[in-house]
Amino acid sequence: MGKYLKISILLLLVGCKPDSKNDQGLVEIDQATIGHHIEQLASDEFMGRKPFTEGEVKTVDYLEKEFTKLGLLPGNGDSYFQDVPMVEITGAPSDKMKISGPKGDIELNYLDDFALVAEKIEAENTLDNSELVFAGFGIVAPEYGWNDYEGVDWKGKTAVVLINDPGFKSGDSTLFKGNEMTYYGRWTYKYEEAARQGADGVLIIHDTEPASYGWNVVQSSWRGGQLNIESNNPVADINAWISNESAKKLFEASSYKGEDYKVVAGKKGFKPIALGLTASVKVNNVLKRDVSKNVVAILPGTERKDEYIIYSAHWDHFGIGIPVDGDSIYNGALDNASGTACLLAIAEAFKKLAPTKRSIVFMAVTGEEQGLLGSAFYAENPIYEPKKTVANINMDGVMSPGRMKDLTITGFGHSEMDEYGKVAAEKQGRYVIPDPEAEKGYFFRSDHFNFAKIGIPALYAGGSYEHFEKGIEYAKLVNDEYREHKYHQPSDEYDPATADLSGSQFDAQLFYDVGLRLANEDYFPKWYEGSEFKAARENE
Repeated sequence: MGKYLKISILLLLVGCKPDSKNDQGLVEIDQATIGHHIEQLASDEFMGRKPFTEGEVKTVDYLEKEFTKLGLLPGNGDSYFQDVPMVEITGAPSDKMKISGPKGDIELNYLDDFALVAEKIEAENTLDNSELVFAGFGIVAPEYGWNDYEGVDWKGKTAVVLINDPGFKSGDSTLFKGNEMTYYGRWTYKYEEAARQGADGVLIIHDTEPASYGWNVVQSSWRGGQLNIESNNPVADINAWISNESAKKLFEASSYKGEDYKVVAGKKGFKPIALGLTASVKVNNVLKRDVSKNVVAILPGTERKDEYIIYSAHWDHFGIGIPVDGDSIYNGALDNASGTACLLAIAEAFKKLAPTKRSIVFMAVTGEEQGLLGSAFYAENPIYEPKKTVANINMDGVMSPGRMKDLTITGFGHSEMDEYGKVAAEKQGRYVIPDPEAEKGYFFRSDHFNFAKIGIPALYAGGSYEHFEKGIEYAKLVNDEYREHKYHQPSDEYDPATADLSGSQFDAQLFYDVGLRLANEDYFPKWYEGSEFKAARENE
């Protein structure tokens, strides 16, 4: 916590702070509005809100009607929609992945032992006796003097890599960012880098603690149709996960007999290790090209209407999938009917005010669950100039178990949006803390990340650590229960008879307060020195 204490002091001393006394027109967010929209969006009628399904049609129509009823204007010219061209890839993988070596063959079973991430837009993707090479964490990071791919011609080879990055559990805060996950630790980066290196494929070794979720999440997330945006970026033939247990079998069968492979991978100067094994697997794909939609509405400003604050929330979830305990609809009540409901409730609150000086945009994006696709498309095709976009306030999972004493800021220390959050939290009698689980990489796992990548400072925060009355242990129990039994499962449902939305209302109130301040001043929040996103803002 030492470095966070230093950052906190820096926040108190930072110059050119925004005006913290701007309380003009604070309206109370309506808890009933939040509950109504969650109940609707998370109902079976919306069929899990998966893009390219009838569930999407119902969802985007609902959002357009709600924005219209509120009197918000279309946010994309004369339309409430931004078309997001995607490809749905429905793969039929081999039942087995065969690992061959001098000691014989190992067969890994689909979903029990491995899962495929369908990203290459072709009718058939294969590995045919592709040589397996252990590439550590699969990272090329010149600023850290790190290259896990160095010295190998990767054509005809498949990289076997660990999830997360070398800093995790290293005990060294100077190794990458210590326990805080960098983008190099994310699975999306692993696939991107392997493709850039020219590898046939990549197998990410799943491990629950560094991944921050269990194998059951991998199983549920990477089965059935998977969406992608067509791109000119390279993609490997096979992107896959293998279970930790399968990886142990693989290394036992390999020619590698050195120190524990996980330990070796974390040492600076690591070099790729040929395993003396090959992998074979095939997937036949059915490709469906279609257009999904971001839903965008705007409240125009008065004095500086060409400057924008963007509230965002993803409307999508996983649709109808393989049944769990007899339930096949992945309703996504917390993830993310709650954030979308808060988006609408905050818009309702702003409509009760006189217009703000700056324009306020309300954006419900698609494809977050498939890799932040809607916000990624927006970042490449922005409706509003990034240099004129003041900030992003992103809402993903706004259903705290009652009012929370903390405001946990994910990505704390990146920008002055921390200070905005701090001022608003203090008004509510709350304190600010950095994400205590920064090692899980939540900063890279929701849509604010794509706004940050194009230089727009973002606030992604919420109460999660300490309940006002019931304390820290209660909050932890509730959060653990959700992650273990409801995250990306059909059981993420909404029951109005038992739901406590006071925490959702409390957080939404804070987000509204922050946006109101931003919308009535002329200050642009800045990135702090050391943030990897600072250059994008300065180079606009």
